[in-house]
Amino acid sequence: MVPEKPSTGFHVFYPWRHKSRGTGKSERVKRAWVIPPISVPENYRRLPMLLVQLKSDKQKLGSVIYSIKGPGVDEEPQGIFTISKNTGEIYLNAVLDREKTERFKLRAFAVDKGGVTLEDPTDLEIVVLDQNDNRPVFIKEVFTGHLLEGAIPGTLVMRVEATDADDPNTDNAELKYSILQQDTPEMFSINPKTGEIRTVQVGLDREVVTSYNLTVQVADMLGEGLTSMARAIITIGDINDNPPEFTHEFFLEVPENRSGMDFGRVNVTDKDLKGSPNWKVQYSIINGDPKHAFSIRTDPLTNEGILSLIKPLDHEEQENHQLTISAKNEAELSPSASRSTRSQTRVNITVKNLNEPPVFSENPKLVHVKERIRAGSDITVYTAVDPDKKQTQKIRYSVVYDPANWLRIDENSGQIRARYELDRKSPFLQRGWYMALISASDNAVPPLTSTGTLSVEVQEVNDHAPSLMPKSGDLCKNPKQGNGMQISASDEDLSPQAHPFHFQLDPSFPELTSNWSINHVNETHALLQLVADVEEGIYILPVWVSDSGDPPLAQLQLLNVSVCQCDAVGTCQGNAFLLFGTGTAISLSALIIIMSSIALLLVLVLLLLLFRCSSNHHAQKGLLADSEEDVRDSIFNYNEQGGGEEDQDGYDIIRLRNPGLSVPPSPRLKPPIRRDTPYNQTLPRYPRRPSERPSDIADFIQDGLQAADFDPSVPPYDTALIYDYEGEGSVAGTLSSILSTEEESDQDYDYLQEWGPRFRRLADMYGHQ
Repeated sequence: MVPEKPSTGFHVFYPWRHKSRGTGKSERVKRAWVIPPISVPENYRRLPMLLVQLKSDKQKLGSVIYSIKGPGVDEEPQGIFTISKNTGEIYLNAVLDREKTERFKLRAFAVDKGGVTLEDPTDLEIVVLDQNDNRPVFIKEVFTGHLLEGAIPGTLVMRVEATDADDPNTDNAELKYSILQQDTPEMFSINPKTGEIRTVQVGLDREVVTSYNLTVQVADMLGEGLTSMARAIITIGDINDNPPEFTHEFFLEVPENRSGMDFGRVNVTDKDLKGSPNWKVQYSIINGDPKHAFSIRTDPLTNEGILSLIKPLDHEEQENHQLTISAKNEAELSPSASRSTRSQTRVNITVKNLNEPPVFSENPKLVHVKERIRAGSDITVYTAVDPDKKQTQKIRYSVVYDPANWLRIDENSGQIRARYELDRKSPFLQRGWYMALISASDNAVPPLTSTGTLSVEVQEVNDHAPSLMPKSGDLCKNPKQGNGMQISASDEDLSPQAHPFHFQLDPSFPELTSNWSINHVNETHALLQLVADVEEGIYILPVWVSDSGDPPLAQLQLLNVSVCQCDAVGTCQGNAFLLFGTGTAISLSALIIIMSSIALLLVLVLLLLLFRCSSNHHAQKGLLADSEEDVRDSIFNYNEQGGGEEDQDGYDIIRLRNPGLSVPPSPRLKPPIRRDTPYNQTLPRYPRRPSERPSDIADFIQDGLQAADFDPSVPPYDTALIYDYEGEGSVAGTLSSILSTEEESDQDYDYLQEWGPRFRRLADMYGHQ
């Protein structure tokens, strides 16, 4: 195809033919479509846009069908390009973005209406032209750099960097850097191409300015296009260009006859960075301390010099001391720094004559005692000395902290004795140590007191012999079967008075070693094994078990061993404990369980028999037995006129007042259970129907009393109920004392003694008035 430029402004491609010189006939030359790339600007919005037209001269116009395939047509993103199948015109239908797709590669086809290929498939490339539609972007919003103070001009500080999504081969991505704003004076410059920031002059001083804030800009199109901004923060590092300096002399006091104490501080000024080696100070005493009685060290937090007294001073010997102190930094001073003459100062010290508290020679004092020492035993002597040697003073001692109240101290001598036995298992011991505080006070005015710590180690005493465990076990009859019987021991004592344990067959029976052996396994276990084939059965072996205490304790214990027949894997097929000498085998634990069960059963049977005998005895006595034998008579309710809500078996007082009322039948109801009778006995049904003579209810009540008298399971006071209705026509007088005309003093209560034990309490209260 040969492209021609039509008047419309787009390319039209025509095929060309070549005639043979010999025959004069037209012959097709083997060829392919060669189409140069088609350029399309991105962001073009006047759509659709005609890009190119394809034409084939194989057939006349209208008889060729054109098509294209590829990304942007039938592949993602689809629908960007279309072609007119009759004319071969290719159109752009969407806005292009070069940053997403730089070029599209399509394939063009030409066939006739019958589908016969007229031309070979040809590649068609569409190139998207870049436009400046992307701003340059810094890779960070804030860039940080670090620079030491005193840096020379031209020193590289940092580099800022930006990116642009436009075509790097065009001016659209050509970037230029600049500094828009910086603190005055202007100390930095930036390379417009590389973004490197450097110093431009001297005078960087951290003590004046600790950091600089720059506003940097980047622009594409060589600085004429789109722009972006970012911040650049430059911190100034410290160098040791300021020596430490004293501002004045110091005047301090120190007590005499004291040592190991801090008595004062000195300080300096340093402008360098706080906390850095350029700021930290090292102090030293360079003069005025020939006896080396003083020392000085640096407080890491405040940078002050702490003066300490390491040897005691005597006020009478020398009252004043004058020290020369020097100070320097941990880091070397910079050559550019000036040498200060104020790195030294004088410290004037006055020795003060004061009363000093007693001092314990040992603090803390460590003491070792055996546990369970007797009360009153001596533990130690804990004394203090008074530093005021020229004064005659007396020291008194006391215990100020003794959580278990174990200690008693002599206030004059400091002798400490045990108040009680010291128990190593006490919760007041920490890892075997018991701590107490002892105070010592002088008799000065005012008295001074000091405290000493007494640490008492309560050492373990070997006072318990080890116990063998387990007490019984099984062994295979054949020594070659099984792994033996593992035994161990336990000891109430603690280490080192306990394990390692030693196991040994009783030497009094040397014949045991011919059949048995005990071999050591570890500190707490041993292995019992058979060395010869013995008969099945129970063997009681005497075994000595000893500990490793000082002195060691041993205990002879009996080990029950059941020798049994084992299977192929060494498992015992049955226990060999014989029951009553027969061939029936039963284990010792099972025998104990059986015997305990039998004993418990016998006790239950005995208790049941006693209960039955007691029940029969009370039943034979009847209801008129002495009420003192009824344990329930210990509580008397004298103000009770009826069962109330709890007595569901009481008589209906309404029915007593109206005996003529009919009684509703209730044959299917069970009699109510009496709370004071055994539940295993059935109560008789009392007559609930009133007498034939309604005017006289005495017979009705008498029937109820008679039924209760023949009930052996109910005490008499449970049926003899008291009602507030006395009946009509009764010959008895009123029981109320309200209507009585006699005075209380005229009443004779001696007859209550004759009413039985229930009224004995009333007789005791009123009978002797």
